[in-house]
Amino acid sequence: MSGQVALIERQGAERSDLRDAVVYLEPLDHLVHAAREAELRQASIAMTGREFVPHIRVVLAGGSVSFPNQDPFSHNVFSNAGKGFDLGLYRRGVSKSAEFPSPGVYPVYCNIHSRMVSFVIAVPTPLVAFAGADGRFSIPDVPPGRYRMSTWHERATNRISHEIDVPATGLTGLRVVLDARAYVSGPHLNKFGLPYAATRVDRY
Repeated sequence: MSGQVALIERQGAERSDLRDAVVYLEPLDHLVHAAREAELRQASIAMTGREFVPHIRVVLAGGSVSFPNQDPFSHNVFSNAGKGFDLGLYRRGVSKSAEFPSPGVYPVYCNIHSRMVSFVIAVPTPLVAFAGADGRFSIPDVPPGRYRMSTWHERATNRISHEIDVPATGLTGLRVVLDARAYVSGPHLNKFGLPYAATRVDRY
């Protein structure tokens, strides 16, 4: 199954982050036993250079993501989505993990560094793919049947879902258009629901 994702941008906006779009298929009339299921149950997002790398990670709902600290100073990983989690403060060389029991989008932050943002996308199916730089995506070995196809992008106003039928011969030429015109980048709050301090000095 293959297609292409497009973003409607505000006039004058120049973006090149289509590779961050996530597309996944949830079977509606059958079960899928895919080889990728095991590898999607555990993932990792490193903290390096005051950034989460990669910015977006997909994990199967019920799986876990580890957050190794590769910086020479401490980080405090947390998320307020769902039931939320707080991994506490830990230094270089330490890795802690969080579980993502339910499907959904989990923004992840550092309570020390306000510009550190990542997203964990917990999906209910192993039939998932990232788009390429040109927005094209492909999910191989999709069994025939009826699916709910969902597409997400950080700057889209919401996740788009619709039902599709995949024949035994496969399905190509799908096109999904997401609207990013309402997206406004802004600060988030810390784990206590308060604004971050205006200035902060890292302790090495």
